[in-house]
Amino acid sequence: MEVILKEDVNKLGHRGDVVKVADGYGRNYLLPQKLAIEATANNKAVIEQMKASAARKSAKEKVTAEDLATTLNAVELVFERKVGENDHLFGSVTSGDIAHELEAKGFTIDRRKISLDEPLKSLGEYHVPVKLHREVTSHVKVTVKSDAPEVEAAPAVAAVAE
Repeated sequence: MEVILKEDVNKLGHRGDVVKVADGYGRNYLLPQKLAIEATANNKAVIEQMKASAARKSAKEKVTAEDLATTLNAVELVFERKVGENDHLFGSVTSGDIAHELEAKGFTIDRRKISLDEPLKSLGEYHVPVKLHREVTSHVKVTVKSDAPEVEAAPAVAAVAE
């Protein structure tokens, strides 16, 4: 089945592309979700108009994404989590946690745009990529630290030595 994409679809194509997909994928997912329309003769005539409109919309979105990227590069998020032996976290910091924390700071970012290969499971400082647009990626500084108060090691060692 051939369809014309109305929106960008990951690993399939960009807005305005004519792509060949499996019948079930097209009928059961792309068409009901309004991500694509069937590639009929009439719809193919509309492609050029759609592509021009998509190019204008994409350019506007890119400018907005670049502005947001400059502000996001300065953002630093700090997560305090319970820690076990060897600085290993109980639980983890996920893209959903990062999205929630960004929302608390006034940024509305979908968690699926946060490119976290796997959840953060150890203490440290990370630079997490956020894909704001097809051509614009920003990085957010994420620091994961222990929620336990820092215990001074020197007095404990002195008490044991006596």
